[in-house]
Amino acid sequence: MHKRLSSLLFIVFLYTQLLQVFLAFSLPLNDDKTKYTVISRDKNAERSHSIKIGNGSFERAEEYKCLGTILTNQNSIQEEIKSRLKSGNACFHSVQNPLSSSFLSRNLKLKIYRTVILPIVLHACKTWSLTLREERRSEGVWE
Repeated sequence: MHKRLSSLLFIVFLYTQLLQVFLAFSLPLNDDKTKYTVISRDKNAERSHSIKIGNGSFERAEEYKCLGTILTNQNSIQEEIKSRLKSGNACFHSVQNPLSSSFLSRNLKLKIYRTVILPIVLHACKTWSLTLREERRSEGVWE
C-alpha cells in the first residue's frame, strides 16, 4: 500500500506541475484526453482504472504511443516489436513490385531494403530492453 500511495502522490504532483505550465502559457488542459500509466513488470500490480485529482478523473492507460513507440504498463516490448514488423511488412508490400522486378540489380534491391524497409522496422530499437526470449526470437531477423 505504501508504494501505491507514493505513486499516486507522485502522479498528483506531476499533474499539478503540468497544470501550472499550461496555465503559465494560457493553454487549456484537456482532462478528457489526459491519462496516466504505471509501468511495472509485476503482473500482479494493482489495476486501478481511474484516479481523481480536483474536479478531474483520469483513466489509467494499459498502453500508449509516445514519440512513435508503444509503451505498455507491463514494460513489455512485444507490442512494439509486433507493430514495427507490421509496419515493415506494409512497407515491403508497397515496394514489392520494384523489388521483384528483373530490371533492378540485386545491389539496388538491397539498397532499397536497407534505406526504406529496415529503418521502419528498427526505429528506436536501441531503446528496447529485450527479454532473453525476445532476443532469441529476433536472431537472424536484423542481419
